[in-house]
Parts: sequence; C-alpha cells; structure tokens
Amino acid sequence: MDGRVLPILLGPTGHPPKWYEIPVPAPDGGPPTVLLYERVPAGYSKRLGLQQGWKYRHVPTGRKPKPRWPWTKPPRP
Repeated sequence: MDGRVLPILLGPTGHPPKWYEIPVPAPDGGPPTVLLYERVPAGYSKRLGLQQGWKYRHVPTGRKPKPRWPWTKPPRP
C-alpha cells in the first residue's frame, strides 16, 4: 500500500461493506492487481458479549465466495 486513505461508503444500515476491493496499479502499466478485504468483527466485550466494531482482514485468494441460497443443493464431495 502506498499510504493513501480511501473513503469507505456506509450502507443504508450504517455498516461498512462486507467486501472491500482495493485496486493497486501495476508498476509496468499493466492491469491493476485487486486486493480483497473481508469485514470481520473486531472483538467482543467480556461482560455482555457485545461486538466492539469492525476490522478488515485480507483474503489472499482474491476471490469472493459465491452466495449460497437456502433452496440450492449442497455441493457434491
């Protein structure tokens, strides 16, 4: 990362997006590399178990999981 701060737009519920993609330009002028980050809970309080906010975790595979609908068949082994 080059130290820039990118704005994160909040959704209608006030939460940041579940997935965040950061395009990183290639040094040779080729297509940019896209870094993928997933929103995860930052932690929980000890007494009440309430969530303490959000943080983003890097996904090294660079691919989002496909949505799983409740009416679809489970994947075959």
